[in-house]
Amino acid sequence: MGSSTPLQQTSQHTNHVFSPANGQSLEEINNTVSLPKNAGFWKKLAAYSGPGALVAVGYMDPGNWITSIQGGAQFGYTLLSVILLSSLIAMLLQSMCAKLGIVTGMDLAQATRQATSKPVAVVLWILTELAIMATDIAEVIGSAVALELLFKIPLLIGVLITTLDVLLLLLLAKVGFRKIEAIVVTLILTIFVVFFYEVLLSNPSIGPMLKGFIPSPEIATNNGMLLIALGIVGATVMPHNLYLHSSLVQTRQFARTPEGKKEAVRFATIDSNLQLSVAFVINCLLLVLGAAMFFGSTSDLGRFTDLYNALSDNAIVGAIASPLLSTLFAVALLASGQNSTITGTLSGQIVMEGFIRMKMPAWMRRIITRVIAVIPVIICVIMFGGKENAVEQLLLYTQVFLSIQLPFAIIPLTIFTSDKKRMGEFANPAWVKYLSWTIAIILSLLNIFLVYGTFAGIE
Repeated sequence: MGSSTPLQQTSQHTNHVFSPANGQSLEEINNTVSLPKNAGFWKKLAAYSGPGALVAVGYMDPGNWITSIQGGAQFGYTLLSVILLSSLIAMLLQSMCAKLGIVTGMDLAQATRQATSKPVAVVLWILTELAIMATDIAEVIGSAVALELLFKIPLLIGVLITTLDVLLLLLLAKVGFRKIEAIVVTLILTIFVVFFYEVLLSNPSIGPMLKGFIPSPEIATNNGMLLIALGIVGATVMPHNLYLHSSLVQTRQFARTPEGKKEAVRFATIDSNLQLSVAFVINCLLLVLGAAMFFGSTSDLGRFTDLYNALSDNAIVGAIASPLLSTLFAVALLASGQNSTITGTLSGQIVMEGFIRMKMPAWMRRIITRVIAVIPVIICVIMFGGKENAVEQLLLYTQVFLSIQLPFAIIPLTIFTSDKKRMGEFANPAWVKYLSWTIAIILSLLNIFLVYGTFAGIE
């Protein structure tokens, strides 16, 4: 690289000795999004906004839907406090990721590889790939089921169709990364509008709903409620998002100086918190929908098809039931699946290059990522095609994989962003350091319990 590259600018303006040995993260889009000069706050925020949206979709993917809606159907508004707590945790962790990427010029995978041996990095890469594959499986299933509900496309054909959206991502990359961000934001707004409309029709009880944001002791004493609460946490804080965010913030052409980094960290954090607030609202809408429409009438909502059918069943949701509600639900599901597909593919590229320093053409890398994800879904469809719940049962195990991987992402993130030698003046202050360690330990223990509860069949 020449002397004017952003990476070398970093070393010129700081005392940090850390730099990625395998080049820039997501090299084809790194440092490509221009920023306005001498602009005001709002114009700068608009320019920095985008990475937060791509991260936020992971917090409202199809894997979240069943858990949140079923939590509302079974326990009313009680678990809204869990969504609130999970969202606050996510905001802290994602802000740390943004700071790591901006300050060091490395994503979380590159930083982890630099701090470990090659064998350890390979193991971590395999675990992370499993988590990304698990996430991608949920997106494939969500999109395929939505196509089946909307257009009566057989599930196997729908799964195969989902592989084509990877080609769409490649085409979008040709016209600029901002186009990808714009499409993601549009799909997020689609999901929000659909569920806001459906919640308005459901006429939720405002008093109990507001009370639901106050943590209840019952969550810890009721095993069934605790397991769903852990599922909400596990589906909300997703490991691949930590790798993704630390890379995407580097797409902006901010000055690689202490002042430039300070501004970039500030706006990246605002962008992240705003987008995660939207994700928080959408997840609340999902749970409120489940509580308002289904609490006390049915809790048998373990599949997307169950939800689709229930929304048009007068016996369950009353006079507001209609095919329109069901169709809107399927449209939102399709939008969610497509959104998360984009981010899952980018995450696969980040961890492959970061952990094992493997380079390959972008089109090949993205197609391989998707093909690996669809194989288990295709096998499941072929083996259990006649059983509607067989494919969606895979969602349960995808959340287990995510739970297992989570500590391997959170703990290194906490170590790196608290390291003054690596981060300099940007290192976590003491209260953030201790809070993030507390979160890392608690989430690790809770996710171990979630894995145990899943396989032990705790009721």
